[in-house]
Amino acid sequence: MANPQKKKRKSKLIIIFIIEIIVLAIIITVGIYAYRSMHKLQRDTSQNENIQKNEDVEVIEGYRTIALFGGDSRDNRLTDSTHSDTIIIASINNKTKDVKLASVYRDTYVKISDRNEFDKINAAYFRGGYSLALTTLNKNFDLDISEYVTVNFRAVVYAVDLLGGIEIDVQDDEVKWLNGYVRELNRINKTDVAGIKASGKQLLNGTQATAYARIRYTDGGDFKRTQRQRLVVDEVFKKLKKSDLSTINGFINKVFPEVSTNLSDVEMLSLAKDILSYNIVDQIGFPYEKDAHKYDGISYVFPTDLAANVIKLHEFLYNDTTYTPSATVQEYSDYIDTLK
Repeated sequence: MANPQKKKRKSKLIIIFIIEIIVLAIIITVGIYAYRSMHKLQRDTSQNENIQKNEDVEVIEGYRTIALFGGDSRDNRLTDSTHSDTIIIASINNKTKDVKLASVYRDTYVKISDRNEFDKINAAYFRGGYSLALTTLNKNFDLDISEYVTVNFRAVVYAVDLLGGIEIDVQDDEVKWLNGYVRELNRINKTDVAGIKASGKQLLNGTQATAYARIRYTDGGDFKRTQRQRLVVDEVFKKLKKSDLSTINGFINKVFPEVSTNLSDVEMLSLAKDILSYNIVDQIGFPYEKDAHKYDGISYVFPTDLAANVIKLHEFLYNDTTYTPSATVQEYSDYIDTLK
């Protein structure tokens, strides 16, 4: 019998956006079938030499860490000039194959090195592409990430459509917002998908499901939105687990062209070879302790003691219970504390 306290704890986790789940599915679910189709991915290694980390951060042995980005581009752009409104740190234990996912809130107040100033973390990808986004994660959280995967809205739509849609019980107060996002996605993707006519349990197509996952203006705001995202993620995985080779080939042909990465074919296959062993064991929202308020008229998510948050992040991602933050992270933490 399942432990009710454990079940309750997991239900309260901040669940990552569907884009992130689909990215992970691409890496560890379809990669093994896709060697012949790797050329469909948009490869970008042009910024690899620009990725930086804090000097006193050592290589974390026994783990592979990959940053997953969901671009919020109105033209489905995958490079810079795109805000990464979805940011996830994926930690893979090389021995156990356990995967842990930490979703970083897009409005988190961090130091961005290109202008030597603090800003929302999602601005890093916009201003400097994947190298500045990875550098920002590394320097603010004492990480050593050099690999990334980015997808756009269109990839999410294609993925859900390839699965035949998902069943969602849409509530009365969600209908108008869902339809509003459907119209926006139609403009972005140059499609003509209809909205829904009424609330109730129904099969949503890719555009409708993506729109549903983006709703944030009903009661509960972002917290309610994460519940919707969890529901969409659960439904997607139920169908993914039952997918046949034809569906997987559909992912390769339709979704891969909407993906940008600096992973090589060899690196993709190194992830894919242990396909049956990977297990997503936990996922959290980050920072753990936070305070959302306005500063200079702009809303941010401020880490409550960044250094303490980084200690907990390293324990979560790497099972490191003795981690000591770098001087750089402590400096950033002390500065943020003055803004309370």
